[in-house]
Amino acid sequence: MQEKGTISIHTENIFPIIKKFLYSDHEIFLRELVSNAVDATQKIKRLATLGQYTGDLGDLTVEVSFDEKKKTITISDKGLGMTAEEIKKYINQIAFSGATEFVEKFKDAKDANEIIGKFGLGFYSAFMVAKNVEIHTLSYQEGSEPAIWTCDGSTEFEIKKGKKKSRGTDIILHVNEDSVEFLDKWKLQGILDKYCKFLPIPIKFGTKSESVEDGVDDKGEKKWKSVEVDNILNTTAPIWTKSPSDLQDEDYLAFYKSLYPMGEDPLFWIHLNVDYPFNLTGVLYFPKVKNDFEMQRNKIKLFSRQVFITDEVKDIVPEFLMLLHGVIDSPDIPLNVSRSFLQADGNVKKINNYITKKVADKLSELFKKDRKVYEEKWNDIGLFVKYGMISEEKFYEKGKEFTLLKNTKEEYYTLDEYREKVLPTQTDKSEQLVYLYSTDLKKQDSFIDSALKKEYDVLVLDSPIDNHFIQHIESKLEKTQLKRVDSDVVEKLIQKDSTYANLLTEDQSKSVKELFEKAIANKTYSVDIEGLSPEEMPVTITMEEWMRRMKEMAQNGGGGPMSFYGSLPDSYKVAINGNHPLVDKILKADTEEVQVTLAKQAFDLALLSQGLLTGKDLTAFVKRSVELI
Repeated sequence: MQEKGTISIHTENIFPIIKKFLYSDHEIFLRELVSNAVDATQKIKRLATLGQYTGDLGDLTVEVSFDEKKKTITISDKGLGMTAEEIKKYINQIAFSGATEFVEKFKDAKDANEIIGKFGLGFYSAFMVAKNVEIHTLSYQEGSEPAIWTCDGSTEFEIKKGKKKSRGTDIILHVNEDSVEFLDKWKLQGILDKYCKFLPIPIKFGTKSESVEDGVDDKGEKKWKSVEVDNILNTTAPIWTKSPSDLQDEDYLAFYKSLYPMGEDPLFWIHLNVDYPFNLTGVLYFPKVKNDFEMQRNKIKLFSRQVFITDEVKDIVPEFLMLLHGVIDSPDIPLNVSRSFLQADGNVKKINNYITKKVADKLSELFKKDRKVYEEKWNDIGLFVKYGMISEEKFYEKGKEFTLLKNTKEEYYTLDEYREKVLPTQTDKSEQLVYLYSTDLKKQDSFIDSALKKEYDVLVLDSPIDNHFIQHIESKLEKTQLKRVDSDVVEKLIQKDSTYANLLTEDQSKSVKELFEKAIANKTYSVDIEGLSPEEMPVTITMEEWMRRMKEMAQNGGGGPMSFYGSLPDSYKVAINGNHPLVDKILKADTEEVQVTLAKQAFDLALLSQGLLTGKDLTAFVKRSVELI
């Protein structure tokens, strides 16, 4: 039996096109060929189960080997095998009309996953690294003859009778000069570890030797001999393929360590397992979140039938859950199409919604089961929850129950509980409820102290996402406003009908204002005289809530009109406490020079308390303080 022919595609040569499009991802040739070998092996197992194959299955391990001298890579399986006719059907007939259509359709393809598999090109990925490919195969069907198929990367092929004695297929790649990097043991090992670590059929890569005892010699000393030991590199039944009822906490933790050897133990996990209306399995872990968002991302690995595909899962997993770690496996995710198609795909949307619901249900369960433990974990999980509240409306509706607000006394409240707590004391004269918050407990300590003296409560909102979280819940909560505790003097944070009167006369207020403006000599600071408690600081420096928010949003990348605020100089309000004894002392000083010096000293003290006094101004303040003492 010998036959020569032309591969059934309407073009001169498809292989340069494949190489052109897939070059940046050419390592996936090994994923595709090993996956094909695993598929063929699983099919023979299935036929045996159904009684349609009665022969001895034998060892079904898929083997990958290489020969650096001959420049070959071989992938061998003991699966179905193929007849010569099947080779013609499955290898020679590529299922699309022409290379012109192919090039046009995928000219903007970003990676190989958009192309491979779409037109049955899995096998042809071999030509990304090989100048010549051989298939040695023997079908499981009784009476079949072995066959050899060879192709040199042109449309010409040859089929002839082979010599293979055992069922299965060997694919031999004769590696081209541009791809000799793949003839390196560690390179191949790395690719197999990446893509094939959890395939359902054992994968063997080469062999390793081990010394074992072999009796004793004439002198009575132990003898040793070297034996070959199978080097199986994959776990064929990872935990996401098992039932949660068959697993212990130790199993989940051990699996996490296998994925992230350097990571701390996760807080908890969710086992995903659904087969209708789509197929999805997996395990998602909640790690201890650090404040560096980017360090946490892209830790979820996407598999399809235990074949690793990618760790870029942002169109499948909701954005806020990109901080989770773990694996998801679904044959229903279209892996070989463009991202725009992926975003519009019905199954992907269902999977996205399912994962969101499962996470919300898990958090709700933990909160209800043991609130104290939940509160202890809040510093780590709060980032997920707040991110979800902002970005997913469905999650917000569920999350209202288990989202916590923490105050400066380390007390935790749900949104509803907190509203009830502060309603009596923090409702202003226009019936607006005001939540006060701190972003830096040390820096804002004096402001917090002033608020606590008035029996107000102060929340701690200091995570990287809290700026957005504040805006979001403010838009959701009825007649409620959030103000940073240092955004105004305490009397004006929550305006009441009863306030302290300014005891200075109109002329005295005018004089004090002029003295401080002269002492400050900076037009970005606006000076006002306020009636405050004599126990409050003589000078308080604040930035209005709206101005600070705009500037922060501009700094965090808000474009358009936001950039205008980012370009503005910092603008502060200086509140002079007209009822403080120091102000009286300034007015009674002998000369204007002393008055201005004292005013400057009081102003610098306020700057110092805010961490705003630096450089030469700080040096001058220290010298002046020594002189005044």
